[in-house]
Amino acid sequence: MTESHEPGNARPARPRPGAPKRSRTVAICAFILMTVAGLILAVACGGSSGGGDKRGEQRAEGSSRPHPEPSPRRIWDRSPDSLAAVGDSITRGFDACSLLADCTKVSWATGTAAGVDSLARRLLSDPKKESWNYAASGAVMADLPEQMRKAAAHKPDMVTVMSGANDACRPTVGQMTSVEQFRADFRAGLQALRSEAPKTQVYVSSVPNLKRLWREGRKNPIGQRVWGLGICQSMLKDPQSTDAADQERRQEVHDRVIAYNTVLKTECAKDLRCRYDNGAVFNYRFTGAELSNWDWFHPSKEGQRSLAELAYGQITARRSAD
Repeated sequence: MTESHEPGNARPARPRPGAPKRSRTVAICAFILMTVAGLILAVACGGSSGGGDKRGEQRAEGSSRPHPEPSPRRIWDRSPDSLAAVGDSITRGFDACSLLADCTKVSWATGTAAGVDSLARRLLSDPKKESWNYAASGAVMADLPEQMRKAAAHKPDMVTVMSGANDACRPTVGQMTSVEQFRADFRAGLQALRSEAPKTQVYVSSVPNLKRLWREGRKNPIGQRVWGLGICQSMLKDPQSTDAADQERRQEVHDRVIAYNTVLKTECAKDLRCRYDNGAVFNYRFTGAELSNWDWFHPSKEGQRSLAELAYGQITARRSAD
């Protein structure tokens, strides 16, 4: 017998096989569409979905700052084919061969004497034809621009600079060149070279440690008498005195030399073709044998050889910034 069902008692229809799967698929597709739409809207409104900032610039993941620009690499050829030298009496070989006279053949920079083995002899195939010496005894940093102009006329591969001792070696402490003027003169020298020879390399020696030279030379009685004739009185006056005023005077000269070397280092660093010796000459401990027998202050032939060796080591060294 067939049962009759009242309308209010109708049974729910059974779901057909596969219906739940289609519902899940529709839900997933809807979620994906909503997500994509949200991303598009965010980008259109200036948002970021991949680490970019509100200007649309992409940056490294996890970084809030742009990458710094790489520092320009310094340009340095360790084997130049020609060389010019500028500076003062040290580069002229003053008092190395005879009293109160230049002796350029033993110059640490351009000398031709075999015993000195100058920088030119170490670097160049023909030192006599490929090197020029425009240093001058008594020169100060203010003379550098004119010396540089003379050197630039040859378009040398390299110019060596050793100047500044005479700016500190004055009759009195008060007459020493100010640090500001020293800086201006050195800058003017570099500018004079660059205007005529923009690709010439510049090797800058530090100013020697005058206080150390005083300590070494004062041991010799001949040197003491020669110093009394007027050599570098800001440092060498009354060499045996231990009075507070004399010690303070020597220290003031020493501090000025250190300040000069700081200028040379910082200004040279601004020029991609300039190399400072990192204080090699200032830090060198000259012995009595390396000082002139005529004045016990300037380098002897042996001292000139030591300077050449120091310079060669600095010029040919590989530095990480090059």
